[in-house]
Amino acid sequence: MIELDIEGFRGLRLAHLVLDVNGTLALDGDLLPGVSERVGVLRDAVDVQLLSSDTYGRLEDVAATLEIAATRLEPGKDEAEQKADFVRALGAGEVVAVGNGVNDAAMLETASLGIAVVGPEGLAASALESADVVTVGIQDALDLLIHPQRLLATLRR
Repeated sequence: MIELDIEGFRGLRLAHLVLDVNGTLALDGDLLPGVSERVGVLRDAVDVQLLSSDTYGRLEDVAATLEIAATRLEPGKDEAEQKADFVRALGAGEVVAVGNGVNDAAMLETASLGIAVVGPEGLAASALESADVVTVGIQDALDLLIHPQRLLATLRR
């Protein structure tokens, strides 16, 4: 569990990390550098889950490499709502979610802590508006969770 009390924000008690895959952790289906090592560290603190529509058909490979669970979204249904429902099912108050796309915005807003990533594919304006924190890459987002005290300066009021 990641625990942090942030003055003027709220106390965070995070048991689950939900990660979008393409555009967030991976580019063209391949993991970005440094992701595997950081997820390995975070697996000891929280339950890490992948959530993806699997655009490149690599979700199972990515999950196996990271040694974490993965859920493929149901095609043809509202992806944004599926992601938000997934976070609610875990218990939104204990979830940190990380993403970059339009279909991640509801998930970022629903989670106790939403982190939007400006990655190689960019960042959707709706994800930016829904997030509590924005980072310039997935490595920085994961580092915030590995070293949660870094969130204090960004989120305290």
